[in-house]
Amino acid sequence: MTFTIGMITFDTIDPHRLADFWTKALGTSIQHDWGGEFLMLAPAAGTTLQVGLQKVEAPTPGKNRVHFDAHVEDRVAEVARLVALGATEVAEHTVPGLTWTVLADPDGNQFCVGQPG
Repeated sequence: MTFTIGMITFDTIDPHRLADFWTKALGTSIQHDWGGEFLMLAPAAGTTLQVGLQKVEAPTPGKNRVHFDAHVEDRVAEVARLVALGATEVAEHTVPGLTWTVLADPDGNQFCVGQPG
């Protein structure tokens, strides 16, 4: 039996508001909506990984312990696009062969956008 990750789920007090950001960021749509309590986004083109948005009573305090990394061909352009959609730039890091930008979605969930080079 193979273990695979099928979905990354974010806790949020407003799943529909966060869905507005992530559907635009990923170029996808809401696949299922269980009364606003849990939303599942359709996988983005070229992937099977889904994003889930789960309603919670209060936001999670502090930095999220798990995040995802996106790899892009033009990091600067992608960061600008995501910021225009509502993301916040948190930090930028460079190590030999890789530069990445840490961003936060409108709820403060952090994720990285990286580019080799």
